[in-house]
Amino acid sequence: MISRQHFADLAHLTFSVSLGNFQCEIVGWGFIEPRWWRNYMHTHSFFEVCYAYQGQGLFHFGGTNYTVRAGDVFIAKPGVAHEIISSTEDPLGIYFWSYTLCEQEEKGDGPISKIDALLRAYLTSPSVVSDHTPSMLRTLELLTEEGIHREPGYVQVVQGLVVKLLLDTARAIVDPGMLGGSPIPPAYSPEEIVTQTIKRYLSDNYARAITMRDLASQVHLSERHTARLFRKVTGDSIMHYLTQMRLMKASQLLRDRQATLSIKEIAQSCGYPDVRYFTTLFHQRTGLTPALFRQQGGVSGAALLTHTLVPGH
Repeated sequence: MISRQHFADLAHLTFSVSLGNFQCEIVGWGFIEPRWWRNYMHTHSFFEVCYAYQGQGLFHFGGTNYTVRAGDVFIAKPGVAHEIISSTEDPLGIYFWSYTLCEQEEKGDGPISKIDALLRAYLTSPSVVSDHTPSMLRTLELLTEEGIHREPGYVQVVQGLVVKLLLDTARAIVDPGMLGGSPIPPAYSPEEIVTQTIKRYLSDNYARAITMRDLASQVHLSERHTARLFRKVTGDSIMHYLTQMRLMKASQLLRDRQATLSIKEIAQSCGYPDVRYFTTLFHQRTGLTPALFRQQGGVSGAALLTHTLVPGH
């Protein structure tokens, strides 16, 4: 019987593998024994995949709760807030591994390969949990064995098993209907993927102070390159986009007649600790103070919030 915790020993290996027109870089490996644990809400700039080999728990991903059990694989996609909470009665034990996955530049107009079709569908699939994992546990055990014994050629064996693990994960998540005669969803360019990661981070964290350093660290680029790339893809600055998002969130709270939040609390929940600044900015954009906007049900100023804000705010 192998010692499962040695799966984490694979962390000394750093490598990338090619899958069709995609490049995958392995970021890390880990293992958690069955016990009560919780990793609290957080985000990554890479994929994190978990396989439950024992017990059960709760996987909170993108605002939805999923119950996960032994035999399930579940995926935290880049930029989406998530957390895992182990059951106290039947503690959760998992293997987990993380990686980046990017499609390279297209090489001509030929037919798309089946691997590329699978991985494109994986990137866009709404599913994040699956029990379709008939051979995944054995693959993980083989990886652990190779990491323990490290016999000649073990690195190459590990790379081959990683390819199988990545493809089996995609097969588990992707609905076969996405691969039949249906058109393959268009692939995102690397720049668009980075931009989507930034947008998701802003959406997950708009309630707190956000700096360019925070955003740059999420996408592993310089602050200047991050700002330039976002503007190139969206035609908007990051801070301008964030302001629009915050004011839209605030307007939704102000229009909610069931809400009991004060204007100060709404400002703070939308990333504005200074209620005076929030009031001034909101008035500049809608022509109404937050109090009047709430009083009128948002009818007069709501349409203005769908347009671009004045540059500089």
